[in-house]
Amino acid sequence: MLSNKMLEGLNKQLNYEIYSAYLYVAMENYFQEKNLEGFANFFKVQTQEELAHARIFYEYIYRMGGKVTLYPIEKPEGNFESILDLFKKALSHEKTVTERIYKLVDIAIEDKDHATNAFLQWFVNEQVEEEESFQRLVDKLELIGDNIQPIFMLNAELAQRTFVLPAPLAQGQQ
Repeated sequence: MLSNKMLEGLNKQLNYEIYSAYLYVAMENYFQEKNLEGFANFFKVQTQEELAHARIFYEYIYRMGGKVTLYPIEKPEGNFESILDLFKKALSHEKTVTERIYKLVDIAIEDKDHATNAFLQWFVNEQVEEEESFQRLVDKLELIGDNIQPIFMLNAELAQRTFVLPAPLAQGQQ
């Protein structure tokens, strides 16, 4: 049984994952408008991941006997000064997600809710990967600067990214 505080936190995180998807759609749009399909693809896949994360939270809440609460999703920022600016904002966003997941872990520990703590560990590990991925891209973009040829090379690399159903959904555990 989830405590009221934990249920509220899980519901807010479910909604924040949906907001994250919405933000990444805005970022995908930025690249579509610039005809950088590889970068757009990266954020399309990122959007799919965030929606999958929301689904994992949704199913867990119900599995634990809770009730899902949907909140209004705020409009994401859509103005970016540059590719580097956009990726720095995406990295910052992922760091915020990490902080939110850590706060949920803290509540689970405080509540002695071992099941939810175990559930959240997948997200803790996922956030390590997310931050690392975005940091690597920020580092590359800082090295590239305004040099267009490496931008096109990175665009081609990012076009290869594909969506992989997260393990909790693929295994049918959630």
